[in-house]
Amino acid sequence: MTGAGDTRARYRRILRFASFYLAITWWYELFLPRIGLIKVAERTRPKRMMRFARHFRILAADLGGLMIKVGQFMSSRLDVLPPEITRELEGLQDEVAPVPFAAIRRLAERELGVPLERAFAMVDEVPVAAASLGQAHRALLAPLDAADTGLREVVIKVQRPGIDEIIDVDLAALRKVGGWLSRVRLVYDRVDMPALVEEFALTSLEEIDYLHEAASSERFAADFADDDRMSVPTIVWERTTRRVLTLEDVTAIKISDTDSLAAAGIDPAIVAPIFAAVMFDQLFTNGFFHADPHPGNIFVTPVPDSARGFKLTFIDFGMMGEVPTSTRSGLRKLLIAAASRDGRGLLNAMRDVGVLLPSADTTELERALTQLFARFGGMGFAELREVDPREFRDFAVQFGDVVRSLPFQLPENFLLVIRAMSLTSGVASALDPAFNLWDSVEPYAAQLIRDERGNVVQDLGKQALETATIALRLPKRLDGLITRLDDGTLAVTSPGLEKRVARLERTGRQAISAVLFGALLIAGVLLRADDAVLGTVLMIGSVVPLLHAVFAGRRL
Repeated sequence: MTGAGDTRARYRRILRFASFYLAITWWYELFLPRIGLIKVAERTRPKRMMRFARHFRILAADLGGLMIKVGQFMSSRLDVLPPEITRELEGLQDEVAPVPFAAIRRLAERELGVPLERAFAMVDEVPVAAASLGQAHRALLAPLDAADTGLREVVIKVQRPGIDEIIDVDLAALRKVGGWLSRVRLVYDRVDMPALVEEFALTSLEEIDYLHEAASSERFAADFADDDRMSVPTIVWERTTRRVLTLEDVTAIKISDTDSLAAAGIDPAIVAPIFAAVMFDQLFTNGFFHADPHPGNIFVTPVPDSARGFKLTFIDFGMMGEVPTSTRSGLRKLLIAAASRDGRGLLNAMRDVGVLLPSADTTELERALTQLFARFGGMGFAELREVDPREFRDFAVQFGDVVRSLPFQLPENFLLVIRAMSLTSGVASALDPAFNLWDSVEPYAAQLIRDERGNVVQDLGKQALETATIALRLPKRLDGLITRLDDGTLAVTSPGLEKRVARLERTGRQAISAVLFGALLIAGVLLRADDAVLGTVLMIGSVVPLLHAVFAGRRL
């Protein structure tokens, strides 16, 4: 367990680091510009950012706990932090010195309520992995558990002793720093720091709850139960608690180990597009996805009897993302716009997702995106390697300055989408340098476009049916109204009644035109697959009643 003195020292060390760099930032970014030395601040900014990131990386590696997670989290906040920081921190590894097995044993036995010798036939004291929040050991289930579950070899994932106290201290320090930053205009103009800290806190607390991870694993497995491209380890619930997770040992070839893949007769260039397709299914079809698909969390398992020869096995479901319904439509538009190299469409989709404020002036960003798509759109990794690095630098300067000048912040769920997409691209490109992510994106975008068109036709059909009902009822109501006027049974009290009747008649004609438009359009869409000429003629012909329905009443 972590002592009170250790936690106080940890808290003070984090705050000392933060206050020191906040003071430096205040001096260079606020004070010097006020006395006319803004060029000094601009000239020294890249080196200062790199120095901060380097020192934070040292601090995180030394303290472990949430500090490593903070570094990894910051490395993906491209909307908030400059590239000098994100580049330095993106390689921060979640590897720390292992905890002595005696401490792991004590925690596991306290959680499980029985000695390890009764819970397991064997536990390897040498960890297979040691991370900042937990540690994993291979084991064999006891005979009765093995008979009940059908498993023998398992992995026990145990929280690091005292990690709850460490997380409490780290979150307290981060909330304090977030409060400081929320008073700095340079920061609060761009981001709600307290809310950002709470986003991070929620993600971290979910990651140390192994019952939550186990439930996410089973939900993920259910989503892909009939998919022979991938598998998920089985959870041994009888030996699982909030701090101890026991699951099937599915260790196989690490997806980044291309030599071992080749030795097993598996072509890495075939693995790459299948991995990308599986990730896209998670992101754009199921909406529940693995948000940390780095090489350590994905195995390639040989399956000699299958046509493919292998399957992908995902592990570690502590960091999962979910695309809410409200975000999914905007995300689909983003994918379609990116695949079609549509800069304006991309910006509109970003507004739908909530990335850009409605008031943001995006003229320069649209121009930069258009140029970016025109020059690099559709290129694969191998092609991009042949581009002059100076071109990348020029675009990075232009694009980066424009992005950082805009008032936007990425929602947490969308941030996890970007993280998953980035890791997917990196893993696939490492498997096959000639891999082109666009080749995997475009089929999904094409399918989404087809789905959207189908939804449009369905909506038009529904609207046409509703309009037809109104149109069928309207003449009868008009006849009744006119009859009552003729026989004097309707008392006329409004001098504008004739105008209202005329408006109703025009509405009736518009309704009938709308019905004809919907009928012709839907018939054309349905017939076009079998008879392209007739289908096209019907679709074009639907324009005439559409124009009448839209413009017939404009004189009123």
